[in-house]
Amino acid sequence: MLVVGLTGGIATGKSTVSALLKASKVPVVDADVIARRVVEPGTPALAKIKATFGSEVLFPDGTLDRKKLGSIIFTDEVKRRKLNSIVHPAVRKAMFLEVLGYWIRGWNYCVMDVPLLIEGGLWQLVGSVVVVYCSEELQLQRLILRDNSSREEATSRLSSQLPISKKMAYADIVIDNSGSKQELEDHVKSLITRLENQAGWTWRLSWALPPIALLSAVWILLSRRLRRNKRKTT
Repeated sequence: MLVVGLTGGIATGKSTVSALLKASKVPVVDADVIARRVVEPGTPALAKIKATFGSEVLFPDGTLDRKKLGSIIFTDEVKRRKLNSIVHPAVRKAMFLEVLGYWIRGWNYCVMDVPLLIEGGLWQLVGSVVVVYCSEELQLQRLILRDNSSREEATSRLSSQLPISKKMAYADIVIDNSGSKQELEDHVKSLITRLENQAGWTWRLSWALPPIALLSAVWILLSRRLRRNKRKTT
């Protein structure tokens, strides 16, 4: 099965692309949805968060008070890393199980919607990377309009993230979201066709013979590592 990583920058339109894929019945593993799910009441991750940061980060009904937790880790790098060490493994495990579920059910490809696909290194674990792009100036304009923020506030948020131009260096496929909604919809339709062609017929072989799927996964990991090393030397 072809596993595709979808990412972008703030206000580039990644979430819109993800929604269009879901509307077209493409199986999407949404990292943001999973990140909320793994800290629901009764989950091991939430229990670890409570044990680490105290019961004050929970609402009376036992759900996570994200704002309170955010205020604790915002200026404390050590605590932020501790939180990440709790949440990130839980998210990755849940994502893996969801991808595995699609493979078991016979899907030929699925899309992993991950905002920090590049920053978190998950790009090395997928067969193809799709980056949703628009210019940084357009990002800025959209962010100001969307959040009703000042240009200085929007610029500060953009500067805190990896520039979209650098993410594009990791892309196998770039979706240019600089135009109209209709143009974006057309790009997504073309993307679906391309992914279906890329998945081809060999997925049936790997589905029927798990050792072939394992060898395919190992090859993807090795080829991604070679690409990463090549980037370091260029």
